[in-house]
Amino acid sequence: MLADRIRAMGAPHWGALYAAILAAWAALWAMAAAASDLAALSGAYGAALWETLCAPAADAAGIARLWAMWALMGAAMMTPTALPAFATYEDLGRATRTRFGALAGGYLAVWAGFAAVAALVQTALWQSGLLDPLGASTSAALTAALLALAGLYQFSALKHACLSKCRAPLTFFMQHWDEGPWRMGLRLGAVCLGCCWALMALAFVGGTMNLGFMAAGMVLMAVEKLSLGRALTRPLGIALLAAAALVAAGAP
Repeated sequence: MLADRIRAMGAPHWGALYAAILAAWAALWAMAAAASDLAALSGAYGAALWETLCAPAADAAGIARLWAMWALMGAAMMTPTALPAFATYEDLGRATRTRFGALAGGYLAVWAGFAAVAALVQTALWQSGLLDPLGASTSAALTAALLALAGLYQFSALKHACLSKCRAPLTFFMQHWDEGPWRMGLRLGAVCLGCCWALMALAFVGGTMNLGFMAAGMVLMAVEKLSLGRALTRPLGIALLAAAALVAAGAP
């Protein structure tokens, strides 16, 4: 069974999905490299690339750049967490006709919508001086609030309802199969957003150009969506609340 699944995930549409994930990570790496070069004041190349790719600005072009950055983050970080669900959908397709691209497209459309909201929020926070140009919090109060929000959300009924659906993709698809792949993709994206939006918001703590945060967040969210993730959700919430308390108390 495992060998069959591995062979099936070598099909062209899976290759296209892997290529899209790698391309998203490569684009984020280019943005992070530009940010690093700018921060080090090491030359005009970094500044020019930064201005082109991801520099914040209170205009349509600046918001569009931030939207692209957040959309790439959604594709790079969240698509890998949905691979078990995508594989389950394809398994069901052995008995009936499926459209993998429509499912993945619907899923990514939800994260593109989230990216638009995140870009607007980042612009507003940057304009208010609460974020630096690299998307990291400059305010202990904001940092503590974001950590506390993410920590409390780990214990919420909505978080656990969404996680239960992510952990049982077969049940999810059987319940919504008649909706078709695009609408199921939208619904799956909404469920994943319900699981992960608060953790994604922690990018404003670690910095939106921090590849280490992105990689760690991807792993945490992927594990949390698995059955073994039941042992992670509440301890992670406690750790986030403790971190919020330390920040609020003035800990470095």
